[in-house]
Amino acid sequence: MVDQALSGVRVLDVSTVLAAPVTATLLGDFGADVVKVEEPGRGDFTRLGADRPGGRSLQWSQEGRNKRSVTLNLRTERGQEILRGLVPHFDVVITNYRPPTLEEWGMGPEALQRVNPRAILVYLTGYGLTGPYRDRGAFDRIASAFSGLTYVSGDPAGPPVRSGYSVIDFMSAYLAAFATMTALYHRDVHGGPGQVIDLALYEAGFRASENALLNYSAHGVVRERLGNKNPYIVPATDFDTADGRRVSIHAGTEPLFLRLCAVMGRPDLAEDERFASPIARIGNQDELYAVIAEWTSGMTADDVVKLLSDNDIPASVIMSIADIAADPHYRTRGTVVEVEDPDHGRISMAGPLPRMSATPGRIRSLGPELGASTAAILGELLGLDADDLADLRTDGII
Repeated sequence: MVDQALSGVRVLDVSTVLAAPVTATLLGDFGADVVKVEEPGRGDFTRLGADRPGGRSLQWSQEGRNKRSVTLNLRTERGQEILRGLVPHFDVVITNYRPPTLEEWGMGPEALQRVNPRAILVYLTGYGLTGPYRDRGAFDRIASAFSGLTYVSGDPAGPPVRSGYSVIDFMSAYLAAFATMTALYHRDVHGGPGQVIDLALYEAGFRASENALLNYSAHGVVRERLGNKNPYIVPATDFDTADGRRVSIHAGTEPLFLRLCAVMGRPDLAEDERFASPIARIGNQDELYAVIAEWTSGMTADDVVKLLSDNDIPASVIMSIADIAADPHYRTRGTVVEVEDPDHGRISMAGPLPRMSATPGRIRSLGPELGASTAAILGELLGLDADDLADLRTDGII
């Protein structure tokens, strides 16, 4: 029996900032042997914040975990040649450079398929490998804007706002990891060939747009910003509490609404014609929310959540990262884990997700020193000896 689900799968991570490297991290958490190609002297973007160029930042400790680091200057012909020499040794190659750069460096789909037809080639680029915008670059903020996610986020009277986290990057990483596993299954179970996965950064955000496109195509209705309100589910929003915190409450089904009315000591609300049906509640939500807000304002956030949860009504305090760090549920489930880092001491980080009963994810190592495995990997896979490596270092290739 294998130790982890992806033991024996070899992944070459030739990417930076942020979705594509996280894709490789997710695969590494479940046993894949991930080799990370980094720029000599600087390393991955997530190393920024370290005490020296190319050092081990806090973020690198997490996003570089379960990876081995090889330095390689891909701006040189020799570096590109070495990369193409590595590709035949890997099941999966992940990259996110723009198509013009990929073509200039000999890393386009056709070039890499020639050297390894069985490889799963994951291209997670800003706008994809095709289409009129293919050559443009993008980051999470740009992809969020282009996907429509930013447009619908924020208060109705204010401008659109981006999410506080790089949501698009991580959604794209999950989607790319799923696509990679689908392609590996097709290759290894059904005897299929290697293939190219072409995922644009904005596409995960667009796929999360619920029924917005359907409503627009059928009725010409544009989904607008609604703040914390849901256009179809009432009550479901956030409320202030007596201790200056906020809670999120969802009682948008009929049984939940009836329980909420009972908990609030206001069973009469369910008989009020303004709130007696889902349609009525949607049309009169401001009045209903005023009643609920008055109720929550007389209790602490923790008391509101406990009372509602005890009555089987979904609710949560709006958690800060400090709340999360102290929360027992995160720790008990392993969503947050403690690790001992050689540079940063004992730190908390996100655990491997999701949980699997037979082959769970595991943090086998934290983000490595820059280039720590260069000699071993280039020697093992390409047969380069100490003199070869010394020449490459002198020439700035590794």
